[in-house]
Amino acid sequence: MLTQMTQIKQKPCQKAPVEELYGLPVDTNVLFSDHKGVYKRHVEKYQRKLLAKLGPIAPFLGRSEKILHVLTGFSPASFVEQMLTGTFLHPLKRSLFVVTDRRILHIPTAMNRSYRSSIAQIMYADCLQLRMRGSTLIARYKSGRTEKFHCIGSKGRKKVRLLLKNTALEGRGTLMLERTPLCPRCTRPLIKNYYTCPNCSLTFKKKLWATVLSIIFPGGGYFYTRHPFLGLLDIFMETLFTFLLIVSSIAFLMSSPKNQLQLGQAIAICVIILVIEKLSTIMFSSKSIEEFIPKQRHVEVLIDQTPAHSSQPEPEDALATGWRSR
Repeated sequence: MLTQMTQIKQKPCQKAPVEELYGLPVDTNVLFSDHKGVYKRHVEKYQRKLLAKLGPIAPFLGRSEKILHVLTGFSPASFVEQMLTGTFLHPLKRSLFVVTDRRILHIPTAMNRSYRSSIAQIMYADCLQLRMRGSTLIARYKSGRTEKFHCIGSKGRKKVRLLLKNTALEGRGTLMLERTPLCPRCTRPLIKNYYTCPNCSLTFKKKLWATVLSIIFPGGGYFYTRHPFLGLLDIFMETLFTFLLIVSSIAFLMSSPKNQLQLGQAIAICVIILVIEKLSTIMFSSKSIEEFIPKQRHVEVLIDQTPAHSSQPEPEDALATGWRSR
């Protein structure tokens, strides 16, 4: 597959390939070249900048797996999410995408692109179709689902389009046959909607608590999912419209009948905005929970040592479980 992935190279890279960069296995012939396969200094500078953020993912990479390109973008978002929040959706959905010779790693990040102990994989073998359409990465899975990753960064978009075009979507995939979350501690696959790792018992935050905290406390869901800026913004908005609701209600009770219609409309508007705020917080905090946020803020990767007498896993097993030899 590596041969197929590097068919875009029409001219040799001017720099010798490096086996590891920032502790990550890379193919610099592809990583530092443009879509024509020609080495570009600005491409190298940008890729190094992104790779510097990705040191924690080294244990997730399989034996002999190579990083070919790193992209910025956003996690999947429904039309309703996009309409309700607009630009405020960006802090919740910001992600990095690591394109390797065997899969794409989807890594939700903080505003500064730092790792948040959350990672998922898109195995090429799990896809019926994987392509770029404009600024959107579209993954159509063998499970029947389709996901769209919007706002893929313009730098390297052409190269990724060619990489994916020359990628054979074959081999042994995962049991889920779609994007699979990985445990940030043992690197093994997690089970959708089951918020405890079946391998190492690491626990993750749950949708129930996200919903309860969103209802009871202003911004509670955002704070629970570690989005403090959005939590503070939500506190301001809910406090403001709660205050306006109280003032409008008092004025309604004390006003004459001819002014009550306008005050009633103001009360209705405040109630509607507060309901939308609560529903938005519940929706987005629940979506964040689906990315598997560990209860522990900092998680160390612990990889089981393979005994010398045991048989080595097949390459497909290594990718399906996130196993990496040491």
